[in-house]
Amino acid sequence: MSVIAIYYSFGGNTRGIAEKIADELGAEIAEIRTVKPYMGSYNDVVEQGQREVNSGYLPKLKQMDIDLEKYDTLVLGTPVWWYTLAPAMSSFLSETDLKGKTIYPFATNGGWLGHTFEDFQRACRGAKVMEGGEYSL
Repeated sequence: MSVIAIYYSFGGNTRGIAEKIADELGAEIAEIRTVKPYMGSYNDVVEQGQREVNSGYLPKLKQMDIDLEKYDTLVLGTPVWWYTLAPAMSSFLSETDLKGKTIYPFATNGGWLGHTFEDFQRACRGAKVMEGGEYSL
């Protein structure tokens, strides 16, 4: 089984969990990065995130140097932004063909998970999505 952990992290919490999971599994790891980084105070980013989630905005992503054909299993990690996937993770899922892959999602949050795992299920078309793991901070 070939495994890769792919994550988006704004503040570093999701990165830390992804690194621990990758170490434990002996998996490769890759970070989703937006072309235009989020800037400003924490509250500025929270407000921007709310606007993006509410409008369905999908930020442009930097090219990732990975060949997903090499992997049959993906561990996907996102922070919870306004009760769902961070927009960067939504962008990744909207432009990535996951047919035939097995997905193990996880989410970090400081409050309420909301419908994050249901949204993973919907976004991972053609993939087998396993039960998600929640990490409250």
